[in-house]
Amino acid sequence: MGRTLGPSPTCFISSSILSSLLFASVAPRICNRIAHSISMALAAAATTFRPRLVVTAKADNTDTRRRHWKAGEFPFPTSSDTPRRSARTAERPPDKPRDEDGDSSRRTGRRHWKAGEFPGTPEDSRRPRRSPIKNVKKRLDARAEAKAWACTVTEALADRIDAKNWQEALQVFQMLKEQPFYHPKEGTFMKLLLLLGRSGQPSRARYLFDEMLQQGCQPTPELYTALIAAYCRNGLLDDAFRLLADMKASPVCQPDVYTYSTIIKACVDASRFDIVDAMYKDMADRSIAPNTVTQNIVLSGYGRAGRLDDMEKVLSAMLDSTTSKPDVWTMNIILSLFGNWGQIESMEKWYEKFRGYGIEPETRTLNILIGAYGKKRMYDKMSAVMEYMRKLAFPWTTATFNNVIEAFADAGDAKNMEHTFNQMRAEGMKPDTKTFCCLINGFGNAGLFHKVVGMVKLAERLGVPMDTTFHNAVLMACVKAEDLMEMERVFMRMKQIQCVPDATTYSILVGAYRKEGMTDKIYVLQQENPTLVPTDLVHV
Repeated sequence: MGRTLGPSPTCFISSSILSSLLFASVAPRICNRIAHSISMALAAAATTFRPRLVVTAKADNTDTRRRHWKAGEFPFPTSSDTPRRSARTAERPPDKPRDEDGDSSRRTGRRHWKAGEFPGTPEDSRRPRRSPIKNVKKRLDARAEAKAWACTVTEALADRIDAKNWQEALQVFQMLKEQPFYHPKEGTFMKLLLLLGRSGQPSRARYLFDEMLQQGCQPTPELYTALIAAYCRNGLLDDAFRLLADMKASPVCQPDVYTYSTIIKACVDASRFDIVDAMYKDMADRSIAPNTVTQNIVLSGYGRAGRLDDMEKVLSAMLDSTTSKPDVWTMNIILSLFGNWGQIESMEKWYEKFRGYGIEPETRTLNILIGAYGKKRMYDKMSAVMEYMRKLAFPWTTATFNNVIEAFADAGDAKNMEHTFNQMRAEGMKPDTKTFCCLINGFGNAGLFHKVVGMVKLAERLGVPMDTTFHNAVLMACVKAEDLMEMERVFMRMKQIQCVPDATTYSILVGAYRKEGMTDKIYVLQQENPTLVPTDLVHV
């Protein structure tokens, strides 16, 4: 009883066995709990993060549902992505070099910002922007240039004057005077006076001149000269001389060289050379020296009248003068006179003389030579002058072709005449009234009346003015075709369109009626216009 007892081996065996038995019974629960925790963690990880799929070389790239990340977009690239990006980079073409502003070339369809437009561009690289004041200025200028109704009336008056329509011009001028802003101007009255004088309305020109004085517009030498020109154009020399006397009596409207030149031209046209000498004496008393224009007028008048001695005196005075030297117009007058007389040798001699004086020819000068050679049927010289014009770069004008057409028309050469006309239109030359007059005369001389009708229709289609000269050519063609009915129809057409017949018109009609013995028709014409149809031609 007194000794200490230690643990027995049996106790150790029993405890180890007991521990084994306990672990065996508890281990399944622990494993189940650990497995459950691991599965829950994996499930949570699967819902929060999905790992990137690794594409192998044999993978199919046709799956469109897969997300293709571009190079540098995914924040955590894997080791497997590096070869793929390298291959893609190798397949792309190299980037174009950047310019000075750092802007690389952009693909088609993207917005190309210009330098200075994008707000992020630095100030030093930005271009100066266009000022909006420019557009505002354009609007203000357009508003200032806008034509009001009053300006339209003024423009309408200018258009009527340019169109030489004196009736409508006076109507528009009457409307202009009714405007509150109207103020009489010298330029407006000057244009109207010249228009009325050229239109054969001297009485209306005088009425307009008196109206101008009543409105307070002071007369000038130019206005007096315009009214004198209106009288001179219509053969009213007595009225012109009365106005000249009024000018001499006025201290502020003394006549000048232009006034005397206008009166001298009217006297030359009327073959009143005695008055011409008196005008020269009056000019010398007033210390007014004649200019080149005045001398050319007298020179032309003496030449047409056949006063060669007086023409030579005037030409010699021009050569010795310092104020009226001969010019190209003097050259054209002399050449035209000798050409119309058919004196080709004298014409060529004077042409060389003027060239020796240093006066060079112009297009009109060469056209005069062509016309003179054509009338004498010197076609070789006519062609040589035309080639000379081409060589010196002188343009072939409508007058050039008219001279050639007239030469063939006088000869009755319808083939060459028509060929010249076709060449004229091919070169872009616009035919005028003289062109169609020459064509109508040429076809009439050749007996091709059906082509005369075609030319009349073509002239009407081209809008060529059909004046008295045009109708005279058609009347003459009708007479040559012995078609009096058509001749009377053309004469009635002249009256309908208010085309005034002249002495040539009545001469053609009287000649045709006299050839057929129709004295009653001649009597009707004499009653219609006694001044143009002499009484001795009427045989009742």
